[in-house]
Amino acid sequence: MNWSEFLSSSVVKKLVMGLTGLFLISFLVIHVGINSCIFNDLTFFDPNDDGRMFNRAAHFMGASFVIRILEIGLFVGFIIHIVQGYVLEVQNRSARSIGYQVNIGTKGTTWYAKSMGLLGTLLLLFLIMHISHFWIPSRITQDLPDQDGIHDLFSRMVEVFQNGWIVVLYVLGCISLAWHLLHGFQSSFRTLGLSNKKYIGIIKATGVGFSIIVPLLFALMPLSIYFGWIGYE
Repeated sequence: MNWSEFLSSSVVKKLVMGLTGLFLISFLVIHVGINSCIFNDLTFFDPNDDGRMFNRAAHFMGASFVIRILEIGLFVGFIIHIVQGYVLEVQNRSARSIGYQVNIGTKGTTWYAKSMGLLGTLLLLFLIMHISHFWIPSRITQDLPDQDGIHDLFSRMVEVFQNGWIVVLYVLGCISLAWHLLHGFQSSFRTLGLSNKKYIGIIKATGVGFSIIVPLLFALMPLSIYFGWIGYE
C-alpha cells in the first residue's frame, strides 16, 4: 500500500474523526463554561449582573490573539470532522456497516450509532444558525451595543431568544448534540486506542455524563432567557 492509499484508507479517516472529535469535545467544555456565565444573572446569584460576567468572558475570547488563532483551527476541525463523517457514512452504507465506530458488538446497533450522519446534518444546520446569530455579529459585522466599553453579546442573546421558534430549534439542536455525543464520545477514545477493559467503564460513565450535562446546560440558556429567569428587567 502506497502513501496515497494509506492516507485515503478508512483507518486513517477513522483516526482523523477520532482526533477532531476529541478536539471538538474540548471546545465544548470551554464554550459551555463561557456561556454558563449568563447564569450569574439568576436571582440567587446576582440579579443586577445583566450579563456583565458573560460579556467580560466573551470579550476576552474575542480580544485574545491566541484565541482568535485557535478559532481558525476550530473551523478547520469542524470542516474536517463533517467532511470525513460524510465520507465514512457513504463508504459504510455502501459496505452495509455502521457509521465510523469501532466494532463493540451488539452495543453498536443502537439507534444513535446508526444515525450519526443524520444527527451530524442536524448539528451542521444548528451550527450555521448559531454562527449567524452570534459569531458573525460579534466577530464580523460588530454591530452589537456596548456595555461598560465592550460588546454587549448578552443583550443579543436576550433579543434572539425572545423568539419561541428559535428557542425550540436550539433545544432540538441540543438534543441532537446529546445523541451525537452518546456515541461519538466513546467512539473517539476507542478509535484512538485510548480505552481498555480497565478504564472502559470510566470512559462510558464520563461519556454519558458529558453527553447529558453539556447539552442540558446549552439548552437551559435559551430557555432561561425565554421564560424570563435571566435577562434585563
